[in-house]
Amino acid sequence: MGDIFIWLISFFILIALVVLLIYQLTCLADLEFDFINPYDSSSRINKVVLPEFFLQGFLCLFYLLTGHWVMSLLCTPYSYYNIRLYTSKQHLVDVTEIFNLLQREKNQRHYKLAYLVLLLFLSLFWIIFSALELEDD
Repeated sequence: MGDIFIWLISFFILIALVVLLIYQLTCLADLEFDFINPYDSSSRINKVVLPEFFLQGFLCLFYLLTGHWVMSLLCTPYSYYNIRLYTSKQHLVDVTEIFNLLQREKNQRHYKLAYLVLLLFLSLFWIIFSALELEDD
């Protein structure tokens, strides 16, 4: 029963990460179509970047502490990428450069979103597998 709760917690954390990335992509799309000014777009994105990083790091650590080694290993590249962005001080969107880097920022978030959707499906698979395993006992 505890395994199902672990997978449910990770599922909801992954949903939160997907929502944060979709929010960032929406802000970038609004900027691209000139619905929002660069300052507002940058400040909105920058407000959710660090919570995204912390949530992803917590998820990786959560998998590690609960003994789900494969999922922890799958989360490691994403966490490493976030740490590398943070240490090189490239994690925040610069207001003055946002138009020049718009396509790169969108692509970066699309890749992150695809990676998280893959993890989300794996988590969903493990929820179902754990529920069926519990039913057999």
